[in-house]
Amino acid sequence: MNQVAIYKNPSGFNVYGAAKVLFACKDPEVIISGPYETGKTRAALTKIHLLLSKYPQARGLMLRKTYKSLHQSALITFEKRVLPCPSDSPQSPLRRFGGEKPEWYDYPNGSRLVIGGLDNPDKILSSEYDFIYVNQVEELTLDEWEKLTARCTGRAGNAPYTQIIGDCQPASQLHWILKRDRVTLLHSRHQDNPMLFDPQTHELTIQGRKTMDTLDALTGIRKKRGRDGLWVSVEGQVYEFEMAIHLIDRFEIPKEWIRFRAIDFGYTNPFVCQWWAVDSDGRLYLYREIYMTQRTVRIHAKQILKLSLNESISYTVADHDAEDRATLEENGIRTRLADKRISVGIEAVAERLKLAGDGKPRIFFLRDSLVETDQDLETSYQPTHTIQEFSDYIYPTVREGKSADEKPIDKDNHGMDAKRYAVMSRAQKRSLLGIVAQGKVKGW
Repeated sequence: MNQVAIYKNPSGFNVYGAAKVLFACKDPEVIISGPYETGKTRAALTKIHLLLSKYPQARGLMLRKTYKSLHQSALITFEKRVLPCPSDSPQSPLRRFGGEKPEWYDYPNGSRLVIGGLDNPDKILSSEYDFIYVNQVEELTLDEWEKLTARCTGRAGNAPYTQIIGDCQPASQLHWILKRDRVTLLHSRHQDNPMLFDPQTHELTIQGRKTMDTLDALTGIRKKRGRDGLWVSVEGQVYEFEMAIHLIDRFEIPKEWIRFRAIDFGYTNPFVCQWWAVDSDGRLYLYREIYMTQRTVRIHAKQILKLSLNESISYTVADHDAEDRATLEENGIRTRLADKRISVGIEAVAERLKLAGDGKPRIFFLRDSLVETDQDLETSYQPTHTIQEFSDYIYPTVREGKSADEKPIDKDNHGMDAKRYAVMSRAQKRSLLGIVAQGKVKGW
C-alpha cells in the first residue's frame, strides 16, 4: 500500500518556490529561510511527515530550542495544518503518546516521530534518527546544530537517505547559518505561499492583501527581516545582547535568593511585569514575565498576586503613573517609584550585559519566562516579550550635519523600560548600602 496516499493532506496542500525545492532536496542538511508567512514551517513539517509515512520503521525527531516553545508553535501547525485529522481523533491513523504535551507519534507503518526540545537533550539525543526537523534554527548555536547532525548519520538505517531539515527567519548577517558550507540554504518568498498569492494568476488573495498590509506597516529591523527577508545586522542597537550568552535554560530559583518585580504600565501598549531573582553574587535573573495589552491594572494585579503566591517578593518597582500605582496598592501590591533616568539606566544595563572577570555577564534571562502570549501582538508581528525588544531597541540614524540623539527611539521598549527599572533598583540598593556602611543612614 502506498503509505503516502494515506496521509494526503485533505486541503490539497501544494508547494511552490523554495518549498517545492525543499521537497525534492535530499542533501544531508537543508534549511528553508524566509520572512514571516511564507509557509516555510508548514512545508518542512509536511515533508518530514510524508517521509515517515513513506518509509516503514523510520525514526524522526521534531524539536526546537525548548519544548515549550515548540508546543506553542510548530506542534500546533503540525496538528491543525499537516495531519489529515487531529491525532486524538478516532479516525486518525497516527497515535499520540504523552497526552496534551505529546512525547511521540506512532505511524501505522511502524515509523515514529519523537517530540522534544534542546532544554532536555539527554531525552532526545540518546537515539539515532533518519530524519530531524528543527523549528526556528536561528535560535540554535552551531554546536547544538552539529550535535543534531551527529544523530542523523544513517545509523538508524530505515530510509535510503537521511536528512536534517530546518526552518528559520533571517537574523544577523554574521549568523553561523550563512557561514556553514554544508547547509543547503533555501530562500522562500511570500509568493511561494498560495494563501497569499494565487498560484495561477500570481495576484494577491484577499488574505494576502491583509497580511502584506500588516507586514508593510512594520518598521526597522523587524521589517527588513520579517517583511523583506533580509539577513542584516542591527544598526545603532543600544545593547550588546547575545542569545547564546544572556538567554539561559530554566532552573529552579533557590528560595534564599532575593526576588523582586519591575512594572511598566500600559493598556494600548503592553503592560509589563517582570519577576527578577538575585543570586549571592548580585547577578540578576528574569524568570517570569507578563507582557500584555488590553487588560486593566486591576486584572493584572490579580494575576501578579496569583503568580507570586508562596514567593517572598522583597519589593516592586514601578513606573510613575499615580492612578495605576494606586490601583495596584488597592489590590495588595505596594510599589516604589522607579529611577527613570534613561541614559544612566542604559549604562547600568550595558555594564551588566558585559562579561565579568569570571567570563559571565551580571544579568540573565531564563527561556520561556513569558506567562501568556498576547495574540493581538503576535498576529501583528510585534514583540511579545522583552527578549524580542532587544533587536528593535536602537538609536536614531544620525543624519549628516546633526548631532546624535542620546536617547533610543521611543517604540517597542516596554520590556526595555521595565528591565532598566529593575537594574536601577539594584544600583540604588548598592548605593544605599554604601551609605549605611559609612554610618550615615541607619535601619536600612
